[in-house]
Amino acid sequence: MLLIPAIDLKDGKCVRLRQGRMEDETVFADDPLEMAKKWVDAGARRLHLVDLNGAFAGKPVNAEVIHRIAEAYPELPIQVGGGIRDEDTVQAYLDAGVQYVIIGTKAVSAPHFVNDLCLEFPGHIIVGLDAKDGKVAIDGWSKLSHHSVIDMAQRFEDDGVEAIVYTDIGRDGMMKGVNVEATAELANAISIPVIASGGVSTLDDIRALAAREDEGIMGAIIGRALYEGSIDLAEANRLVDGA
Repeated sequence: MLLIPAIDLKDGKCVRLRQGRMEDETVFADDPLEMAKKWVDAGARRLHLVDLNGAFAGKPVNAEVIHRIAEAYPELPIQVGGGIRDEDTVQAYLDAGVQYVIIGTKAVSAPHFVNDLCLEFPGHIIVGLDAKDGKVAIDGWSKLSHHSVIDMAQRFEDDGVEAIVYTDIGRDGMMKGVNVEATAELANAISIPVIASGGVSTLDDIRALAAREDEGIMGAIIGRALYEGSIDLAEANRLVDGA
């Protein structure tokens, strides 16, 4: 199973939010490139970069930092989300060396956009579905839609996306544990991989997800737990490699 360190970018710095609230942040590094190096040196096999300002602005704000990280690690798969709302943005990230782009809000508000992207950039499109009580949240988690997570995921599977990043926003940044059952339920409802996100806080969470890997849980994004030291990336990688 793939363990993916998260680097959340706000105002050019590496931060973590609680439940997606921009006003509830902890700054972990002034230089995100140094943080990327830390995770690469610890054995990261992919990085998850989020432009938090971009998610709220609806357009890239921290793209320059993301480009610098992609250029520094050309062999490392990088996935990027936050404020990706048009084809030009996707093209710019792919040109910079990013491997996957994650479509969130616009995937829900304009689903045909995902279909268009999958045709134009096959193999590079991931959809991020952020949910609370089974319903999809949009606009930086500030609004709850009426769409069910499973219905939306099945639609995007038909469109040809590479994977679904599933985040339980009630648990994100709260260190309360990952929602394994909801993640596995989604993974069982589709045939493309699911990447778990939100609430991964201990090695037990990783063990629980790894135990369901054969149901379609491909990986887990880890944020605050890495930054606060409750999960050691090298140790966690040894755990999943052994499993």
